[in-house]
Amino acid sequence: MKKYIEIPAEALENLENGKYVEGSLHKCKQTGKIVFRAYNRISRKKKDRIIRQLENGWLKESATRIKFYNSVKKDLGFRLVNVAMHRDLQDAMGALEVEELLDRI
Repeated sequence: MKKYIEIPAEALENLENGKYVEGSLHKCKQTGKIVFRAYNRISRKKKDRIIRQLENGWLKESATRIKFYNSVKKDLGFRLVNVAMHRDLQDAMGALEVEELLDRI
């Protein structure tokens, strides 16, 4: 049995270029033909900008947020973890202040 499938030109062009096209097949209620609808995948274009690389993490800036990440080994104990995290936070806040001053110039 042969079935014909309607495929949009854009999806067919991607297939001919060797790319994968994700989508869904369904039967059209009006025509009774099998139709392929490609998923509209939007790639993430903007990446976060690193403001400062820290000893145990990083400080990044996205379009809407300032992101701070810090990871310290538990083996150090509570006191040293506390000191290391506060040191990285102070360093990140200092870098953020410098960044703010440079933006105003």
